Amino acid sequence: MKWLRFRQGGTVRFGVLAGDRVQAYTGDMFGANQPSGEEFAVDAIEWLTPSGPSKMIGLWNNFRAAAEKNGNAIPAEPLYFIKGANSYCAHKQPVIAPKSYDGRVIYEGELAVVIGRTATAVSVEQAPAHIFGYSCANDVTALELLNRDASFAQWTRAKSFDTFGVFGPVIDTAFDPAGGELVTLLNGRERQRYPFADMIFSPAQLVSLISHDMTLAPGDVILCGTSLGAMPMKPGSTVEVVIEGVGKLFNEYRAAP
Repeated sequence: MKWLRFRQGGTVRFGVLAGDRVQAYTGDMFGANQPSGEEFAVDAIEWLTPSGPSKMIGLWNNFRAAAEKNGNAIPAEPLYFIKGANSYCAHKQPVIAPKSYDGRVIYEGELAVVIGRTATAVSVEQAPAHIFGYSCANDVTALELLNRDASFAQWTRAKSFDTFGVFGPVIDTAFDPAGGELVTLLNGRERQRYPFADMIFSPAQLVSLISHDMTLAPGDVILCGTSLGAMPMKPGSTVEVVIEGVGKLFNEYRAAP
């Protein structure tokens, strides 16, 4: 099933995408729920992020091909950061260039893991039962902030500007990433194509290892990291992150108003 959150008639709802229609549900997306009997055309809704995470965790250096090309050692454990909740941005919403930063901003097409059950110190074998499903993501980054100050790497600031935590449009509960791949298009031109089999730490390993550091709550998102091809965007650019079997995440990068 492809779950989504949306706004219709001024009310925030959730439901299931079925072709070009949305079937509304009541209850809890991650718990007891049932169809409401209402149905809306996709064109009649406002897309929201498919969950409202208490935290979004992003991976760095989690693909072998990128590690090899960039000269990075294979990490012994997941290397991760957290993006601020203010950064969350949905399908078809604009990504806005920061006013306080005038350097390069890059896209990073990624697979997003969405947690469905509270996970604290779970094993790798237990982890799949705590994964609700998968989504598309764009881990937007103010590249030149990361190491601008030699005394302190600014991962939080570089990753957490408003609208920099893009994910959606849906959470697919049946997707198996083992044989999947991701494609990122910049202005309609393919810039990234990489297989999820190249991950250093699989989704199940990420959920397990991170859950030993912090409790993961339903709706929380883990971004699995990106591979080769992440590049700067100019205002007016469009970015599409495509995962066959999950969907297509579309956003326009705009200058600050």
